[in-house]
Amino acid sequence: MATTKTSNHQLKLICGRANSELGKEIGEILGVKPCKVQIHTFPDSEIHVQVEESLRGKDIFIIQSTCPPVNENLMELLIIIDACKRASARQISAVIPYYGYARQDHKSTGREPISAKLVADLIAMAGANRVVSVDLHAVSMQGFFNIPMDHLTAVPTLARYIKSKDIKDAVIVSPDVGRTKVAEKYTDILHLPLAIMTKRREGVGGKQLRYFDIVGDVKGKSAIVIDDIIASGSILQSAEILINAGAKEVYLSITHPILVGHALNLIRSSPIKELIVTDTVPVPREKMIDRKVRVLSIAPLLAKSIWNIYRNKSVSKLLQEEKFKFPV
Repeated sequence: MATTKTSNHQLKLICGRANSELGKEIGEILGVKPCKVQIHTFPDSEIHVQVEESLRGKDIFIIQSTCPPVNENLMELLIIIDACKRASARQISAVIPYYGYARQDHKSTGREPISAKLVADLIAMAGANRVVSVDLHAVSMQGFFNIPMDHLTAVPTLARYIKSKDIKDAVIVSPDVGRTKVAEKYTDILHLPLAIMTKRREGVGGKQLRYFDIVGDVKGKSAIVIDDIIASGSILQSAEILINAGAKEVYLSITHPILVGHALNLIRSSPIKELIVTDTVPVPREKMIDRKVRVLSIAPLLAKSIWNIYRNKSVSKLLQEEKFKFPV
């Protein structure tokens, strides 16, 4: 997207601390300088926000991923929304590239919360008029919101990079049956065959992972495993299984690089050729791991979406221009 210089100063960007670099990049693309905001954490861990510009009658877009520390970043988002509401903003859009608590989108056993719905309610009650997010864990989560919700996807961004690598004898691999629809979007764009791994999660919270079979041909092929989130690194087990099944090399294409716990050590020892991710979550230099991790910018997609929302134009048309077919 070419840089768009906005002559209308009604559009305002506010960048939270979770992913400020992404916010600045979005601002550069739009030609909008982020608002001056003072955000402090007091010694007792309370967060204080002071917007140093007038927001009265403005359209505000708050850029804030709710990545680790999830609760702190979520609370910061809610406080920023409240500050904008009390400053008489006309419209408040929460742009949440990575939506924390998204994996708690249903009850898997008795006496569990549906935390993803709770977070959606908190954002709306704080005063947001719209939410924009990228690759939710489940598409059905859009129904959790009682305000407009724009669900974007990084699949075209990731697929373009994969196409540029010109990987020979490639096959798209879904790590489980639940990711099959997303995997099919890759096959639509890249015109590659599809394989599906079957697995079962066991134990409290599904922390124990067992793989059962691979449906499709991966022998002698370059396997490209797709998913929405890599957190503790359990998906790396799929790479070892694919190599044992005859795959010559394995790539991972994943939107959100949370990379916590032992994930970095697992990546170092893993047979994967490359982990391809986006910057919905900041990836510091120490997580690059000898160039095994490739980070793609999601800023152009978010900037286009913000501009279309601001101008009351279609957001879904952006994906149609990428020849991306719905549903996501």
